[in-house]
Amino acid sequence: MTDALVIGGTRFIGRHLVSDLLEHDYDVTIFNRGNHENPFSDDDRVDRIEGDRTNDSALEAAASEADPDIVIDCVAYYPRDVRAATEIFADVDAYVYISSGDAYGREEIPKREDETPMRPCSSEQAIDDSSDTYGNRKAEGDRAVFAAAERGVNAMSVRPCIVYGPHDYTERLDFWIDRVLEYDRVIVPGDGTNLWHRAYVEDVASALRIVAEEGEPGEVYNVGDRRLVTLEEMVELIARVARGATADSSGERSDLRATDVEVVHAGPRELEAGGLSAADYILYRDYPHVLSTAKLAELGWESTPLEAAMERTVEEHRESDRDGSEHDPGREAEERVLGILDTI
Repeated sequence: MTDALVIGGTRFIGRHLVSDLLEHDYDVTIFNRGNHENPFSDDDRVDRIEGDRTNDSALEAAASEADPDIVIDCVAYYPRDVRAATEIFADVDAYVYISSGDAYGREEIPKREDETPMRPCSSEQAIDDSSDTYGNRKAEGDRAVFAAAERGVNAMSVRPCIVYGPHDYTERLDFWIDRVLEYDRVIVPGDGTNLWHRAYVEDVASALRIVAEEGEPGEVYNVGDRRLVTLEEMVELIARVARGATADSSGERSDLRATDVEVVHAGPRELEAGGLSAADYILYRDYPHVLSTAKLAELGWESTPLEAAMERTVEEHRESDRDGSEHDPGREAEERVLGILDTI
């Protein structure tokens, strides 16, 4: 039995990671502040240590108590977090840092780990807490992993693109699922061919474990769906899944409302007439964002078929109270746009 320490472990990626580790016979300890409900509180296979990962003494105490073989760091948001962790866990079999596809500093298709340049990170950006510097800070965390590997630490990095799936507290995909379930006409900005690579959360979890098991120190691995869909295709996939019924573990079909949806394209002028722009739509991106996942696949990693991933995601969405409303550009404004399009 291998002992794994997950820094984080209760919300989204970490939650699925713990489940994946348990399915592969790991003993798991989670280390976090306890600010969120622990879905593993009744599972005697999971131990929990309370503490703040930004407190080095608390992290050292957790290292001593858990004595892990592998460490997977889900909540390292600043370069100093990674530098401290790679010092404290210098002797483990594997330390895996969750970076981000936003660490890439040049727009090219696809972005490759060993070719595409990374974002720079100034001393000011390294301690900034705004979303504007997220990619810079993640890139500098990668550099801390590379430096640790140079010192002989078995440190590696995983770069997910936009992550989706059950229990996603960001509610990015929930907005689009809610639109499909609630309305028969869904506006997609532009011509629908926008492409922003996404990664199913269970695949991110398995990637983290596989990199810990098979990855090379000092290497970084992209993770994302092996088959990509455009924004319009994503909406149609949600609708297709929602129209049918999702099979449960017994093979029975759950009672899901049939859903038909018309995708309506709206260009800049039509959106502007409703007081909107393409940037108001979550998961829209002007230039395609695509990560190569060949390097990860060489380790034996596979991604979940898109329809299965979306079935699980939509089913859990229906059971939750999430609706993605914080990302809503406003249905009244959209109705004005639809009215204009109907007259053209």
